[in-house]
Amino acid sequence: MIFRQLFDQQSSTYTYLLADGATGEAVLIDPVFEQVRRDTALIEELQLRLLYTIDTHVHADHVTGAWMHKQRAGSQIAISAASGAEGADRYLTHGDFCPFGARYLSVRATPGHTSGCICLVLDDESMAFTGDCLLIRGTGRTDFQHGDPHAMFRAIHHQIFTLPETCLLYPAHDYRGLTVTSVGEERRFNPRLGGELCEDDFTGYMTNLGLPHPKQIDIAVPANLKCGFAACDPSRMAEPSWAPLSYTFAGIWEINAQWLEENLRAVQIVDVREPDEFNGPLGRIPEARLISLGELAQRAGELGQDRPIVTVCRAGGRSAQATAILRRSGFEAVANLAGGMLRWRAEGRVVENGSV
Repeated sequence: MIFRQLFDQQSSTYTYLLADGATGEAVLIDPVFEQVRRDTALIEELQLRLLYTIDTHVHADHVTGAWMHKQRAGSQIAISAASGAEGADRYLTHGDFCPFGARYLSVRATPGHTSGCICLVLDDESMAFTGDCLLIRGTGRTDFQHGDPHAMFRAIHHQIFTLPETCLLYPAHDYRGLTVTSVGEERRFNPRLGGELCEDDFTGYMTNLGLPHPKQIDIAVPANLKCGFAACDPSRMAEPSWAPLSYTFAGIWEINAQWLEENLRAVQIVDVREPDEFNGPLGRIPEARLISLGELAQRAGELGQDRPIVTVCRAGGRSAQATAILRRSGFEAVANLAGGMLRWRAEGRVVENGSV
């Protein structure tokens, strides 16, 4: 069997690719919209055929790539029947099987984070994919989307902790860089519900977390209730080949920072900050040209069509808007530096005129 654990840094989401090596049939668990091109490239390089994508629940922190994969690969969309999502090809219930080649995943209902959460268990019970139900030394939150700490506690104990102790558990998220745990570990060491902790202990813990809502919830939940359907189909757009780019659900192409650092003279870098920022302590990227956002539409004619354009600002917001302005001005090869100078400096990349 082929198994790959993939990561989206922006949302700290894990996507899992499983395939039968003999037949090349594959499934993708919890795909992320912005990573569809990455996932597609891997599937094509491994010469696999994507049968379907499976979302473990309706996510609130990222938009699923299910619909985009269906447009590109013809894969089917699968999600829990209790999710409330529209547009899926298959609605899963407890006890269902999701076959790929000679292997299969079995579906276990694990409500609590949302009412439509599922856990996917490999046929030999050597690994399971727990979504946002059970995390590594933690659990998903239970304070919105019909969450229920009592249901979560029972689901984990009845559907996950009953698996063999050696069964490896792969969550949908981790925010500390951890990648895998096991049933035995979580039964002993999970601080929320392991050891001798009872259901009342768990519900008391969960009802007092006091977490802020996910930043993308107002975008992600409505989109995921339609399985990631995008009103404007970016798969019909010409795919840029001039650099490693990712396409966001907001319709913005973003540049790979490492590639940009290695190819500064191959592009036109347009810094859309104000002059005092351009000359300020954050510094600027070598070869960058200052055209403030408010002047960009009028001065777009100063830029050439001979090289792609990368837009930059402090944190990536103004420069994202700048890409739209430049496209309206007739420039097609345009990308945004996500995270702007803040991320560029945090990654230790080359700057001019900046303070340490």
